[in-house]
Formats: sequence, C-alpha cells, structure tokens
Amino acid sequence: MQLQIEMADTFLARFRGLMLRKRLPAGHGLLIAPCNSIHMCFMRFAIDAIFIDKNYKVLKVARNVKPWIGLAWCWKAWGVVEVSAGEAAMVQIGTTLTTNPQDSML
Repeated sequence: MQLQIEMADTFLARFRGLMLRKRLPAGHGLLIAPCNSIHMCFMRFAIDAIFIDKNYKVLKVARNVKPWIGLAWCWKAWGVVEVSAGEAAMVQIGTTLTTNPQDSML
C-alpha cells in the first residue's frame, strides 16, 4: 500500500484535520503530528486511524472510526495517519511505515 501523505504539523492544521472535507481520495492520507488521540466531530466519512511512534512504527490501528460519534487514542503514539475506512486493512501492529522522497508513505 502506498499513500500520498499530507502533513498536519501546525496547531491550526492539526485542529482542522479532515473536518468538513467531503472525502479523502483513495491512496491519500493525513499525518497529524504530534497527536495521540482523534475525534470525529464534523467529519463526513469514516476513517482508519494508524497510530505511530516517532520511528513510524505502528502501535495501533483503529478501523472504521465513524463520523460524528467516533473516538480513538493511543497514549504512546507520536502521530496518527488518517486514511479512508478500509485502506488500512493490511496494516499490522509492529509494522514500520516507510517514506520515499516524494513524501509518500508505504
């Protein structure tokens, strides 16, 4: 799985996250860092949330987090990669995500 990743590393970008977007295109994700918890207020679609440490090691995968009512957290996480629901189906805890020069994440 390869994704085009958008980075949310400022207060405003982290606060906004994916709120109010109509969808997240297939093959795209949002890396929010630092971040160890998410809410789904003002979200219009379900997501998979991949919680990672500073070395991009997967600590937890919250699958199919529902809009408006969902919450997910991982206290030891440094960041979270948000993707459309189902896109993290093959991601396993303990996997280390990798980046390439075009800021894509595998």
